[in-house]
Amino acid sequence: MTPETVMSIGQRALEMAFLLAAPLLLTALLIGLLVGVFQAATQINEMTLSFIPKLIGMAAAILIAGPWMLKQLIDYTRVLLESIPTLIG
Repeated sequence: MTPETVMSIGQRALEMAFLLAAPLLLTALLIGLLVGVFQAATQINEMTLSFIPKLIGMAAAILIAGPWMLKQLIDYTRVLLESIPTLIG
């Protein structure tokens, strides 16, 4: 296995990690921004006010994007496992 092969496998793994994390991170970012604006406008500084909407948003994001995320992960794993014989020999 050449160094270029190792680097391409690592690069693809990082791309997959970013791709799978993006829906959840963007959901948390958007909800955090909306709650922050609401807290600034109303001057309510309650810590649980930001936690509960993020928890609900994350659950919704997993329900909506979960099947797509799982399909992406399964496809990547399948391709990686099928490439083992060519990587070894």
